Amino acid sequence: MSKTSPTPLPLEGVRVIEFTHMVMGPTCGMILADLGAEVIKIEPPGGDKTRKLPGLGIGFFRSFNRNKKSVVLDINTPEGHATALELIGECDVMLENFRPGLMGKLGLDYETLSQKYPGLIYVSHKGFLPGPYEKRLALDEVVQMMGGLSYMTGPKGRPLRAGTSVNDIMGGMFGAIGVLAALRERDRTGRGQEVQSALFENCVFLASQHMQQFLMTGEPAPPMPSRVSAWSVYDVFTLAGDEQLFIGAVSDKQFVTLCEVIERPDLAKEPQFQTNAQRVELRPELLQRLGEILKHHRIDELSAKLEAAGLPYAPIVRPDQLVDDPHLRESGGLVPMQTDDGGMTDVVLLPLLMGGRRPPVRRPLPRVGEHTDEVLAALARKRGR
Repeated sequence: MSKTSPTPLPLEGVRVIEFTHMVMGPTCGMILADLGAEVIKIEPPGGDKTRKLPGLGIGFFRSFNRNKKSVVLDINTPEGHATALELIGECDVMLENFRPGLMGKLGLDYETLSQKYPGLIYVSHKGFLPGPYEKRLALDEVVQMMGGLSYMTGPKGRPLRAGTSVNDIMGGMFGAIGVLAALRERDRTGRGQEVQSALFENCVFLASQHMQQFLMTGEPAPPMPSRVSAWSVYDVFTLAGDEQLFIGAVSDKQFVTLCEVIERPDLAKEPQFQTNAQRVELRPELLQRLGEILKHHRIDELSAKLEAAGLPYAPIVRPDQLVDDPHLRESGGLVPMQTDDGGMTDVVLLPLLMGGRRPPVRRPLPRVGEHTDEVLAALARKRGR
């Protein structure tokens, strides 16, 4: 794990200062850091509390804070506040994701900073964009309920949040997209701007296809577990040993192939199953019959046959099983990183290739305040010129 890449990364030369915690803001900073920016994470004395979250939050810090430098500042003191202001002036981009109004009280809001640093790109990660809801406190689960996602995910009458921090992560992604666009615009105009990304609007964007479905048909979209499938075979089946496998057959040809794979070609020849429309009409009966056949098949043997036949299929995988996923391992999407306690862990890289390479892990996860002396000494040298 080298500190420098063999070839320059796209954002090398861009400097980012980050006042963030939890997931949304740190995701934005990590994306920019992975792409080569120097990202300075400002932590309070004692460190970002995200480092010590229990339960489902235990992995947040390691997942979304790689490739950054850690500087400890108490911005509530005059000295720490003055140092923060000076550092902001040395950066191209500032990120924050604290509750509405907090940065204004500290004099670190965009309106105040832009008067002194007109070239600054300032990214706010919030619960809501400006409007009637903007002062509400929001969490990923709150906006999933408000934004249509929980309704669409759970069975009718049982709204269910998605099983990960989808809006927090997506909010950080849109913050990073905004940074890239603002840097490009600053190249032309010489001026920075404020970029805002918000959880609620992210979630509504995720639900936009269902909103459009309603606008086109006049019928509200049913929750996904209650939906009328466009395909007859597009479901999870229980196989031998209670193993589960998703199988899809989305064309007449694929249905014939599936029947051959499960050694029941006679099923495809039955008159009532000749077309997809016919099969959808009789979907409950067809799925029941397929279920009776498939419960005698072993998952490893059937998966190999489905793979060879080119049919869509997927085992139901838990996140812990992905740690040993051969594709992630062999494609370089899961790589080692030194942790802040000196140990090692595996982390998931950004899901993109650039010029045939994945943006890499370039440095260990920072210890609390690890780079304070380095960054502040450089600031003092610059001040002394």
